[in-house]
Amino acid sequence: MEQDRRYLRTQMQKENIIQKLKERGCRITKQRLMLLDIILEEDCSCCKEIYYKASRLDDRIGTATVYRMVNTLEEIGAISRKNMYRITCDQDCEMENACTIEFDDNTIVELSSSKWNQIIQSGLLACGYLNGHHVRSIMAKSYE
Repeated sequence: MEQDRRYLRTQMQKENIIQKLKERGCRITKQRLMLLDIILEEDCSCCKEIYYKASRLDDRIGTATVYRMVNTLEEIGAISRKNMYRITCDQDCEMENACTIEFDDNTIVELSSSKWNQIIQSGLLACGYLNGHHVRSIMAKSYE
């Protein structure tokens, strides 16, 4: 039941965004629809993550297409980059692929939210920042 409501809510959002894009004179291409689905269905933390997910579905998509789409969505008020990078899972959250890390050799590691939280907690503790506190949220700034 809840999944059905979420699906309907997502479809309504998608239709509303498509209408706004049409009003701006944007063509509604298969790649734009795919990017919109990824953004609406996934919790992406940055344009690169959107690109990686999209390139798995269509290897012809370019990073410029992703950046343009995100900029357009931001311009029409469909998304806000300020909120796009917020990570809100606590230590009990079980979301898969909550964090994607890319290394300099182009390898990628996807961490569940619980593993991501464990790594952050361990790092903060090792550096002396926790001092009995618990992480409420993390705001990652994009270097894009």
